[in-house]
Amino acid sequence: MAGYEALSDVYEWLIGDDRLTPAKAAAVYYSDVVGSVPPNARVLDCACGTGQLAVGLGGLGLDVVAADASRGMVRRTEQVADEQGVSLRALRASWDELPDHLEDSTFDLVFCVGNSLGHAEGAAGRLTALEAMSRLLTPGGRLVLHSRNWELVRSAGSRIDVRDRLIRRNGRDAVVSYYWQIEERWEKEHFLEIVIAQIEPDGAVRACSERLSIWPYRYEDLVAQLRSVGLTVQSTTFDPESDGYLVVAGRHQARGTSEPAR
Repeated sequence: MAGYEALSDVYEWLIGDDRLTPAKAAAVYYSDVVGSVPPNARVLDCACGTGQLAVGLGGLGLDVVAADASRGMVRRTEQVADEQGVSLRALRASWDELPDHLEDSTFDLVFCVGNSLGHAEGAAGRLTALEAMSRLLTPGGRLVLHSRNWELVRSAGSRIDVRDRLIRRNGRDAVVSYYWQIEERWEKEHFLEIVIAQIEPDGAVRACSERLSIWPYRYEDLVAQLRSVGLTVQSTTFDPESDGYLVVAGRHQARGTSEPAR
């Protein structure tokens, strides 16, 4: 499930202007939840991408671990941290490998954002990922998860989406397009191919692309799986008509044990 190796060097063309810098990434969407934890809280950003959020959180004084299954993304995160003078631990690990590297019940916040959970392999893979995140949370800790509205993605069928404007990064323009291969059944592997076509100063076009596996899920199925690993939804922005949503879920304790309910 690594993925994002080819795209790691051009991923900034996929990041919105409002989240492009570490300071913006930490403040735009997550200021409320970050503001509710102690200044030295331990935070895990799993599926950290190029590290804007993780580095932004580290810049706020939080004790941050940034993890991703992609070597390229971990390398980019380390580069951004160095450029910003921020100290954090960068770790190459998929969700199921996190408990092998990190101690249970040690993080006040776990972030899983950027629509990353859809890359977990089916319902079983998604449950394994969520269980690992739950295990790492302290009792009372919270998971912050951002997801596409997969109901809307599937309803539009297989298609090519081309962004309607050039995107400028590092003084260079690019056209970004997405090819969605939507299957008839929810449980089948879907595919998303992302193409970033950079326009060189001489007018030449240099394209970088990667084909990614997707296993979509319904919102109610996500909520049920969160509950099954000991997490209770505290807030949600889910709207059937909106493209994406944010869920904040807290870890509770099963009666008579300090481990999350299974």
